[in-house]
Amino acid sequence: MSLRLKLFLAFGTIVFLTIAGVVLVARQSTVREVRAFMVQGGMTGTGNLIDLLESYFQTYGSWAGVEKLLVADESHGMGAGMAGMMRQRLILADANKTILVDTANSIADRRLSRQESSQAIRLQVDGNTVGYLVPLGGVGAGQNAERYLITRLNRAALFTGLIVGGIALLLAALLSYQLLRPVGELTRAAEILAKGDLSQRVPVRGQDELSRLAMTFNHMADSLQQAEEMRRAMTADIAHELRNPLAVQRANLEALQDGVYPLTPANLQPVLEQNLLLSHLVDDLRTLALAESGQLKMEFTPTDLPDLAQRVVDRFEPQANANHITVQISLDIDPQNPLPLLNVDPMRIEQILNNLLSNALRYTPQGGQIMMAISQTRQNVLLTVHDSGTGIPTEALPHIFERFYRIDRSRSRSEGGSGLGLAIARELAEAQSGTLTASNHPKGGAVFTLTLPLPDKRTLS
Repeated sequence: MSLRLKLFLAFGTIVFLTIAGVVLVARQSTVREVRAFMVQGGMTGTGNLIDLLESYFQTYGSWAGVEKLLVADESHGMGAGMAGMMRQRLILADANKTILVDTANSIADRRLSRQESSQAIRLQVDGNTVGYLVPLGGVGAGQNAERYLITRLNRAALFTGLIVGGIALLLAALLSYQLLRPVGELTRAAEILAKGDLSQRVPVRGQDELSRLAMTFNHMADSLQQAEEMRRAMTADIAHELRNPLAVQRANLEALQDGVYPLTPANLQPVLEQNLLLSHLVDDLRTLALAESGQLKMEFTPTDLPDLAQRVVDRFEPQANANHITVQISLDIDPQNPLPLLNVDPMRIEQILNNLLSNALRYTPQGGQIMMAISQTRQNVLLTVHDSGTGIPTEALPHIFERFYRIDRSRSRSEGGSGLGLAIARELAEAQSGTLTASNHPKGGAVFTLTLPLPDKRTLS
């Protein structure tokens, strides 16, 4: 589920529950308030009369003389009584529902009927029922009662809003925590990563955008950790590679300085050789750094690959003959579909082939052979270099193109190389939109395959 859908569902849930809660609670509160208002006589305007009657009984302890409050007493000039003022019939009964006063009937010696009991308002003093008041007829609540009902409904609505609002806020907080927890974890992990702890990772939950962000963060952390490990290893390897030539130079110079060796061209030759090795190592490091950063200058020109490969093979023939190694080149090209000129940097291609052939000569035994083959597919040109050596150990294949990696660590730099040749060759191939891979041939020996793209036919027309 995507994060966008999660947010939509979360907000939709909050809105739905809020509206449903308001409707439900407001309905219940309104019904309760209206019912309580009616029970207290609000719809007939008797709310004040109830308080007056309850106060009367509490003061005198009985209902004696209560008719003065309900019935007009014209002999004393007391208006029309409460019943007259409210224009309705009032019946007052005691706790046993025996009628004490009936403003519309002077004969009141009877009990409340069932219908009158259903409309009766209970009068209470200190929690005890002391009588019943039955208002009948009248013109209604009046303005004061209307205000009273509106006040109660407003209070109920406010109470409902507070409850539902609190529930909505709690639900929003829970949903926000669930949605923002991965963000918090990513933030903390990024802060720790920024302090140098490259082992920091975050858990991945689900398949939404935040999960993909977490996976991207973990991948970035893996890349940074690997880069840091490679940087440390490269620093150690460079120091190791520089130490040996410098140590040889220092030993020879000290011997010359102390007079152990006479200062002759022959004794200076080892110092010069070590200096050349250092210069070559520095050049290799610079080339590799420029290639990896994409800043290596390339000069692409139409190049005849078979002709270039033949020139490189001819250059290595004397060295191969000295070791009794045969170097052959073959073309597996359809005569009907000749190989076109490739848009590559011939100097860099020659540098790749030099590294491949020198590496093959180094691991091919005397009497062996090296086969270079050029073939063509629909989109690429393949150049393979296959030697008859022992091949590449299985555990070394994943690392064969790493800088300063040598299969035989016991070899010296002059015998085994610096370990930069294959790394440089691969970077040079990729800089020309190609690839360089290594494998073992089924019949034995190592096979290096250089793949270069064929030029677009539109550029040749």
